[in-house]
Amino acid sequence: MKILSIDVYHYLRGGAETVFLNTSQLLEEHGHSVSRFALKWDENMPSPYSRYFPESKDTRKGPFRALKNIVTYFYHFEAARKLDRLLRDERPDLAHVHLIWGQLTPSILRVLRRHKVPVVLTAHDYRIVCPAYAFRNGRGEICEKCHGTNFWHCIGGNCCRGSKPLSSMMAAEQYFRNTFFHPAKMLNGIIYVSDFCRNKHEQYMPRLRELPAMRLYNMAMNILPEPAPRAAEPFYLFLGRLSQEKGIETIIDAFSRMPYLRVKIAGRGPLEAELKKKAESLGLTNVEFLGFKSGAELQQLTAEAKALILPSRWYENNPMTVIEAYSAGTPAIGAEIGGIPEIVVDGRTGFRFESGDPDSLVEALNKMETLDPEEYGRMQHAALDFARENFSLDQYYQRLIGFYQRVIDASHPTCH
Repeated sequence: MKILSIDVYHYLRGGAETVFLNTSQLLEEHGHSVSRFALKWDENMPSPYSRYFPESKDTRKGPFRALKNIVTYFYHFEAARKLDRLLRDERPDLAHVHLIWGQLTPSILRVLRRHKVPVVLTAHDYRIVCPAYAFRNGRGEICEKCHGTNFWHCIGGNCCRGSKPLSSMMAAEQYFRNTFFHPAKMLNGIIYVSDFCRNKHEQYMPRLRELPAMRLYNMAMNILPEPAPRAAEPFYLFLGRLSQEKGIETIIDAFSRMPYLRVKIAGRGPLEAELKKKAESLGLTNVEFLGFKSGAELQQLTAEAKALILPSRWYENNPMTVIEAYSAGTPAIGAEIGGIPEIVVDGRTGFRFESGDPDSLVEALNKMETLDPEEYGRMQHAALDFARENFSLDQYYQRLIGFYQRVIDASHPTCH
């Protein structure tokens, strides 16, 4: 099968790009031909298809750069032209799209439709039904006021970074997209990375129910045969961006009440200085900020931790951090929000707590601490079993390629 894989970025920027690149690699390893399409960025990995990549807002030059950046937020004319050229050269059987809104834009969907290439989209976030993609307003509160159609609420709520101009632009783009490039018309199939994600999309855009769809959790590149050895000095671990929606303050508040437990916080973000200042003002010596970690160092941290903590305060979908933790036999303590309850099985692969509630997190930590070695070992093996059943490369590939074929068959019924 010839597959065109599409994302805004051609480098490891976040979870969506990890899935984009790993899926492409997995397909190639199974003998499929995979071409790639993305925007130009200075950080991009080398690609034989980079000659097709259009300019991004960062690489675009010239006196009209600012104006062009606004226009290409809605419709990227160069992306449409270059994708047309790639399609003529490669002639793929199917296109798998990851992130495109506000960057590559629906301009590419029109070109794919013209070339009669079926399009599968992975919904990594909620951008199809929420202009600000995360169901959060400018105050950091969960917000579903738009109901999939009334996007002007995004402006009133300053939902994009607390900025009215940016929120206005996102709302306008959503109105434009739904008027001229409605996803239910332009897509041929959708992959949701959690059941929660699917339910939210179909709740606020019922027409999506007409499309072939499946829930496919993200994949684990390597699952250990047995749980990795824990660190000699036990510690809990947070991995991720230090931003409001991640809920790291809940961790600091909880561990301020449990000075006999240690937590390591790995990551950077806009709240880093504020969080460090808070921990310092509380005199916490049991909270350690590690900065950004990646590669083998990150894998070792994940494997040695007693448990991963996910204190999210937004509708998290299918966090890669849990997949990586379970793959090493590390249990998780997760907030009861979004798709987290689907993969943190309370009392089996970890414990759950109420999002944003330090007391509830303290209770979950106490449950973990009172497990005897045999009970904790069972939880480690349960995490590994969950990873094998839900995140393994083999089951991911088989389900993905089966869905591809289902979409192709539905798109070209006369050919079968």
